[in-house]
Amino acid sequence: MSTLLHIASSPRGDKSESLRIADTFVDGYRETHPGDEVVTWNLWDGTLPEFGPAAAGAKMTFIAGEPLEGEEAAAWHAVQATVQRFLAADRLLFSVPMWNAGVPYILKQFIDVISQPGTIWGLDPHTGYQPLLANTGRKAAVIYTSGVWGPHLGPAFGTNHQSTFFNDWLRWTGITDITEIRHHPTLTGDAVQSREEALSTTRTTAKTF
Repeated sequence: MSTLLHIASSPRGDKSESLRIADTFVDGYRETHPGDEVVTWNLWDGTLPEFGPAAAGAKMTFIAGEPLEGEEAAAWHAVQATVQRFLAADRLLFSVPMWNAGVPYILKQFIDVISQPGTIWGLDPHTGYQPLLANTGRKAAVIYTSGVWGPHLGPAFGTNHQSTFFNDWLRWTGITDITEIRHHPTLTGDAVQSREEALSTTRTTAKTF
């Protein structure tokens, strides 16, 4: 049995295009994978710990091989619990709206919290980073949405640091089986057609994911 984890980074609820598409994915996945567990993690629900001075200090203390104490120990415990929550799933669905050419800050916070040594990455001083999620069978589907930027538009309408950044992070962890679902109607495009094309791709992807 697999576990599908939907990581939602939009705070807009039923007004969110990315969440609407994600709901369609989840419905299709449930139909074709009735024995699998499906979990949604709304990154805005208050359970994502901050990665501030205590957590950053704990990370460096851990890398140095020194004992963790006090606030650092508590912060590191919260970080590791969050990492394990992520690692419990082997099927990953991310709904990612474009914010200011990039991703919502809550998703960057999620990345900063879980991207930890010994669980997500290793490092060899001679060969570089080691992606610890490689060859673990994990796969990711990512829903990318935007309202202004579109792949056929020029730089006056923004630059795509959304999927370029996020796909690179996934590959850095070792997750290379990535399926993109896109909805970029732009200000002058056909939003209905763009949405229907995205939903069609979503239904097809969910069946075989």
